[in-house]
Amino acid sequence: MTAATTIDPQEAAHFGKLARDWWDAKGSSAMLHKLNPPRLGYIRQQLDAHWGGDMASYTPLAGRKALDVGCGAGLLCEPLARLGAEVTGIDAAAENIGVARAHAVQSGLTIDYRTGSVELLGGERFDLVTSMEVIEHVTDPAAFVAGLAGALAERGMMILSTPNRTALSRLAMITVGEGSGMIPKGTHDWSKFLTPDELTALVEAAGLTVVDVRGLTFSPGKGFAVGDDTKLDYFLTAVRG
Repeated sequence: MTAATTIDPQEAAHFGKLARDWWDAKGSSAMLHKLNPPRLGYIRQQLDAHWGGDMASYTPLAGRKALDVGCGAGLLCEPLARLGAEVTGIDAAAENIGVARAHAVQSGLTIDYRTGSVELLGGERFDLVTSMEVIEHVTDPAAFVAGLAGALAERGMMILSTPNRTALSRLAMITVGEGSGMIPKGTHDWSKFLTPDELTALVEAAGLTVVDVRGLTFSPGKGFAVGDDTKLDYFLTAVRG
């Protein structure tokens, strides 16, 4: 880890404690498992729109390099690998990386997992950079976005997701989610949530062009869904060149 890291040690320790249960769909990461299908659907939609891919193809990322920053134990890295990408996953918690590596072996997948922060990549470039529900946990969002943008290749695409800073997100994620135990207590600091306008400004300041912002909603009956309502959580897609 370099001196110029955006990792918050307390946040890394919090998520490291959850590593053992990361792949348990009924454990402490249950909400992430419910979130993954609509998340992947959105990513696939953006991939096809940006690169003009064949929607019938099972491997739209074949021949491309993908980076997932704040990868946890690999819940997104593994599907990206199955979509054909050469995947690198980075996480601040060594415990998560250990679990991610073991699960990739069990799954028969080759994924380059590393412990650390985006600032450690140096000159490496990737066609796709993702970072899901991570920016609200770093020490310096602007520097973090700049690091993500710096890892993006020409004509590359970056996809982020994060909670919006609204009354609804406070109620749903902290009062209800953490209060009921559906989300591990202490996961969120509402004051660190970014609005779509704030995140857009950071992404544009890093030299990228925002091409899509979509909301993520949740209901007990239907689960997570992608739509126009950004009050709870949202995706942001940006491109270089």
